[in-house]
Amino acid sequence: MCEASAYLLKDNDQELIMEAVDTIEPEEGGFKLVNIFGEQKFVRAAIHSLSLVDHKVFFKKNDES
Repeated sequence: MCEASAYLLKDNDQELIMEAVDTIEPEEGGFKLVNIFGEQKFVRAAIHSLSLVDHKVFFKKNDES
């Protein structure tokens, strides 16, 4: 399986947003995450970094959020 887990970076912490993320689509003000089960979440943040080997996507809130 090649799905990723999405995390929100807060200070020095990583808050899990969603597991088994299949698609990430840009939308106004953030990103829509959809996992392999069809669950959806909207994240008002920017992509901070990717760890492809670990299957992780890190988001960080914009300074203006």
